[in-house]
Amino acid sequence: MSEKIEPLIDIEVEADGWLDALPDVQEVVQTGILAALNAVNVTEQTDIVVLLCDDAEMKSLNKEYRQKNAPTNVLSFPAPKMKGMAHLGDIALGLETCVREAEEQRKTLKNHVLHLSVHGALHLLGYDHMTDEEAEEMENLERDILKSLNVADPYGPEHSHG
Repeated sequence: MSEKIEPLIDIEVEADGWLDALPDVQEVVQTGILAALNAVNVTEQTDIVVLLCDDAEMKSLNKEYRQKNAPTNVLSFPAPKMKGMAHLGDIALGLETCVREAEEQRKTLKNHVLHLSVHGALHLLGYDHMTDEEAEEMENLERDILKSLNVADPYGPEHSHG
């Protein structure tokens, strides 16, 4: 039997509002990331840093790295692939956008954060949604992972690409 490798997930709560909105946010994020890593059979030692910040910080990161002058829900920064390097990359989650989206989509903040943690981790693992084919593959994987966590399909029947 092969030994289970435990990834190192460093979750930094920069905006205290996260703990008010979702007291077990670190556990929720860790659960989502671990589920994503397990789903794609990551077997080597890895580490991921997660920043739980506010929308002001997300807007700054989004502007600097994606040239988009607006906050967003989740950003993933895959680390450059280097031999012997365990760091998969960084994920940032923006508080106000996540809370607003959960309300708009009529889902719990916990389930929304689980979904975004899975989504962010899959980006670090090389998944993307730039084309319809990539999006379909990534979304199906997200659905399967979230189903294993007892979370409803985040895309629902009304979701379509375009």
